[in-house]
Amino acid sequence: MAKAEIRSPLPGTFYRKPAPDQPPFKEVGDKVAAGDVIGLVEVMKSFQEVKSDTGGTLTAFLVENEEPIAPGQILAELET
Repeated sequence: MAKAEIRSPLPGTFYRKPAPDQPPFKEVGDKVAAGDVIGLVEVMKSFQEVKSDTGGTLTAFLVENEEPIAPGQILAELET
């Protein structure tokens, strides 16, 4: 199987959950389809969805919830 990466579109803070009291969008081991949201990037109180470009199985998150991130930084990896 091939490996794919999901990268940050923007600098900001990465969130794995839509809200603090809700479950994460995706967990390691979950199936991901192209277009699925895996997290949010917050920049100056504005939230941008982070979507997968490809389908596969989520194998790892490379950043923690609420961690500062840079544009182009790898956030998660998939097996396609």
